[in-house]
Formats: sequence, structure tokens, C-alpha cells
Amino acid sequence: MEISHIIGYILAVFVGITLGLIGSGGSILSVPILVYIMGVEPILATAYSLFVVGTTALFGGVQKAKQKLVDFKKVVLFGVPTILAVFLTRKFIVPNIPEVIFSTTSFTLHKSVLIMVVFAIVMIAASIRMIKPLKEKIVNDDAKLNYIAIFSQGLFIGLVAGFVGAGGGFLIIPALLFLAKTPMKMAVGTSLFIVSVQSLIGFIGDIRPEQNLDWNLILIFTVCSIIGVLIGSYLSKKIEGEKLKTGFGWFVLAMGIYIIIKETFFGNI
Repeated sequence: MEISHIIGYILAVFVGITLGLIGSGGSILSVPILVYIMGVEPILATAYSLFVVGTTALFGGVQKAKQKLVDFKKVVLFGVPTILAVFLTRKFIVPNIPEVIFSTTSFTLHKSVLIMVVFAIVMIAASIRMIKPLKEKIVNDDAKLNYIAIFSQGLFIGLVAGFVGAGGGFLIIPALLFLAKTPMKMAVGTSLFIVSVQSLIGFIGDIRPEQNLDWNLILIFTVCSIIGVLIGSYLSKKIEGEKLKTGFGWFVLAMGIYIIIKETFFGNI
């Protein structure tokens, strides 16, 4: 086994830890690890990420459900539009994007670079949400919910998640807090179930005959990530979630800036 893969599997544990602690951030770590550490091609890495994050989030979601920290009504409410958007994006939009997006005599924008740059922009947007304190809004009257806004937000989250191979937890949690009026701890567990379903459906929509998936890598990475979820769930009882979320936000911001600089100015150096 290559040393780069060993490092990648160790880092996969941290993917699970972030999911277990804050209910998001798994794909923000998994895609850069797969691309820059393990040498997986970016488009394939987004597919791998959907499976890894989906399976890991499902495992974490089951743990939260046992603690009665999952609102299944809101899983359906957000899940239907996000799953629809993720599946259609991975099945029809991503495969039909040309390999060369734009080209001049001095510059060529490839599909893989576009996906990584968009992913970095999403990372930066996510980091701002993580750094900024989120106040809980607890309203138990479902009649006050804006169902059109929730459905529209679900479609947007699914489109973004499908394009960059992300679970979308960093977008789902604020939506659950502010649109669906869900308490923070309940939002984390609910988010894990939504992320798991939409990611796994997105992965199914991404499977094509010409793809050569490295299942050995995918499954080992996933097992390491699940171990991380168990660690994260344990640590969540010891560490204040808001402080962890803020610190992770600054880390994600730095990673997003790094990816943009590397992809736009240094190519594959």
C-alpha cells in the first residue's frame, strides 16, 4: 500500500470526526484528501466522496436517531427536493459538461479545474457560515413554516451538492435552523439523515459503465470515516460544539483559498 494512501486513510478518520461532531464538513475534507493526497481524479473524487459521506452520515444518523435527535418529518421535507436535484445533477448535468470549458492560446479551463474551483468557493461560503455564530430558533408550530422557501432551498442545496460531490450539511443545518425552526442538536441529527440519503442517491446517479471505480480504496476510506464518526460522537459530549464549529470554519476557509490559488495559478504543480 502506498504511503499516500495510508496518510489518506488516517485523514479519513477526521472526515468522520467532523460529521460526528457538527453534522457537516465531511465532503469538504474528503474531496481534497482524495484529490491531493491519494491522487484521485477530481471528477471521480466527487463520486467517491458521495459514497463515503453518504454511508458515514447514515451510520452517524442512526446513532442520533437512537438518541431521538432526528426529525424525520423534516428529513422528508428537505430530502425530496435535495435528492431530486442531486440525482439529476449527477446523472445529466455533470456528465454533459465538456472536458474543456474554455480555451485560448494562453489559457485552458478544464472541467476538473472548474469543479475544484467551484468546490473551493463552496468551502469558503461554508466557512463563513461556520465562523458566524448561529442562533437557535425553536418554533414548534409547523403551520408557520415557509414550505415554498424550504423546497426551493432544498433544490439549491441538491444542485450544489451534486455538482461538487458534497453532502451539503453546511447548507442544510442553517436551513433547518432558520427555515425549519429546528433546535441545533436536532438539526445535526436530521442533517445527517438528509446528507446520507441524498449523497447515496447522487452516487447511484453517478455510476456509469465507463467508470472504473476503485472499490478497495472507497471501502477502506469509508470504514476509517465510520470509525471517525464513533470518535466524533463521543467527543461531542466533551467539546462545546460552537467553539469546534468556529475553529473548523477557519480551517475550511484556509483550505478553500489554497485550492483556488493552486488550481488557478499553479495548475497541477
